[in-house]
Amino acid sequence: MSGLNLAQLQAVHATSQPCLVLAGAGSGKTRVITHKIAHLIDKGLPPAGIAAITFTNKAAAEMRERAGSLIGKRAREVLVCTFHALGVRLLRENGQALGLKPQFSILDSADVASILKDCAGGTADLATARQWQWGISALKNQGLTANQALAQAQDDGARTLAALMLRYEERLAAYQSVDFDDLIGLPLRLLREHGTVREKWQRQLAHVLVDEYQDTNATQYELLKLLVGERARFTAVGDDDQSIYGWRGATLENLRRLPLDFPALKVIKLEQNYRSTSAILRAANHVIAPNPKLFPKTLFSELGEGEPVRVQQCDHEEHEAERAVARIQSLRASRNPPPAWKDFAILYRANHQAKPLEKALRQAAIPYKVSGGTSFFERAEIRDLCAWFRLWANNDDDPAFLRAVTTPRRGIGHTTLARLGEFASQHKSSLFGALFSPMLAAVLPRKALDGLAEFGRGVNDMEYRARRTLGAGAARAFLADWLAEIGYERHLRDTEDSDKVASARWNNVLEFCDWMAQRAGGQIADAAGTTAATEERSLLDVARNIALLSTISEREQEQDVVTLSTLHAAKGLEWPHVLLAGVTEGMLPFKPGGDDGADDSAATARLEEERRLMYVGITRAQRTLVVSWSKRRKKGREMVACQPSRFIAEMQLDAATSREDPREKLRQLRAEFARKAGAPAA
Repeated sequence: MSGLNLAQLQAVHATSQPCLVLAGAGSGKTRVITHKIAHLIDKGLPPAGIAAITFTNKAAAEMRERAGSLIGKRAREVLVCTFHALGVRLLRENGQALGLKPQFSILDSADVASILKDCAGGTADLATARQWQWGISALKNQGLTANQALAQAQDDGARTLAALMLRYEERLAAYQSVDFDDLIGLPLRLLREHGTVREKWQRQLAHVLVDEYQDTNATQYELLKLLVGERARFTAVGDDDQSIYGWRGATLENLRRLPLDFPALKVIKLEQNYRSTSAILRAANHVIAPNPKLFPKTLFSELGEGEPVRVQQCDHEEHEAERAVARIQSLRASRNPPPAWKDFAILYRANHQAKPLEKALRQAAIPYKVSGGTSFFERAEIRDLCAWFRLWANNDDDPAFLRAVTTPRRGIGHTTLARLGEFASQHKSSLFGALFSPMLAAVLPRKALDGLAEFGRGVNDMEYRARRTLGAGAARAFLADWLAEIGYERHLRDTEDSDKVASARWNNVLEFCDWMAQRAGGQIADAAGTTAATEERSLLDVARNIALLSTISEREQEQDVVTLSTLHAAKGLEWPHVLLAGVTEGMLPFKPGGDDGADDSAATARLEEERRLMYVGITRAQRTLVVSWSKRRKKGREMVACQPSRFIAEMQLDAATSREDPREKLRQLRAEFARKAGAPAA
């Protein structure tokens, strides 16, 4: 505890009542959470009775690792997981009360869109299906069922969406499947409607810690209340100034409600920042000041004044990208030793802003990565394999069945599958279950029947073997045999025009199988993020939670490259040198199309969230910060005039020190080097 400041110590020791820790950016919130876990265990609480809930697998892994370094092996028993992984755990253990089998499937985003298209008769395009998907997700995040949504629908569009949601819910029940929103909504229903289950979990979890509390939505808050019960032993850690996910259901109302729902709530503010210089924090405090405050706080730093925050005015986006490159080059040239490439980040509001930056970095031969690119799990070959794994784990998963039975192709055509689907619907069976019905012979010819029966026997055999395959070595051998058996490499080479592309996809498959085998060997934490145990698991156990993982970026070594990232994706990260690009009116704050600028409550709420997004961007910087804007930018095929964002003026920078031309500074540095070397400057 010697490394904690007074406010952090107060937060760690507040264990006998509900506690809200208002943790400003860079104020050491993860340190507080891990030290509080250690303190609770030292006070006699069993590690298995402590839950620490985060929002990403990466954050859970970091917290698990830091807790382990602090308290050793006992940290393995602490439940460190995401909200969704906790939901999986509740449903696997007690979902039978809701009619769910323990081996239910978790559908990913692409599966959901496909099912919604099917629910609408297959006539909708993917973009429309995505709109329905987001609409249904919003209803679920509000805690509404399809019938409730239908009852309160105000127009034809809302009624259509609610009716579609009803058909969608029926499909999920038939497939013994859930989507990501159900991993919160169904556990909430489970705890609400089943007292014995609720009491079991309240007894089991003696203290619950929630990280990034400002990002919780309405259903997550209700779930937390039911988990902690009347004893209310919990610690919520968050920052209202960093609430930037309103578009996906996060609500500051959860922060407002805490003191009302828990009158004994102890509020502790962490205002000392250990990340940024005073100059950077002063700009951040000025920007966020106009927003109304739930719990006022002011960040301060003891790291010194540091360099002034700079503002770069550029002619257009290409010019802005050139200046960003020059800024990186000049900082590397002027410091000894020079900063690594990974010390730099260029942040922006929208993905499309990365294009000119990428071009400029490539031209200057500067290595970079674009954060938030295509997930490994979104690649077609990985989704193919995941469909097979899901079918092993849950034979009733019809979307997984349809992908597995046709990839690779095995002579089972669409006509056969259509007849099988009609038969399954008539007999209220899953597609896989229908394979083994003696009545199926009446509707399918012998050849089709034999092909389906062979596929069904193969899946059952694979499931049996996967259930008994323990450890990394056995899993690798099993997966290699399985891929050879279904001829997947040949399938890739037959379906790709380029052998180079086929080889790259096959390498992805091998990498993914190796990653699965590592999990079976206990070398990486549980796929659901629920435990740090290192014991061997069966390949089937690993397969059951495969859809819960949205990325396997944890497998990658840290690269020495410049980071390009949206502001949303940058939350929770930090870099020594940050450049905020494209900070213009209409982009940051973003003005959606069709917004007439009326000063209504919705427009005000949007502006406040955009201001918090700017605040998050500023507070990613440790040592230097540049804010960049261009006088013109492309909009479609036209160039439109731009104005600097109002947030730049709100930073209240010193005009005498904030302006800098990095190209001129770079020329001066080169001239100085040339002079010292005794050569004429270029």
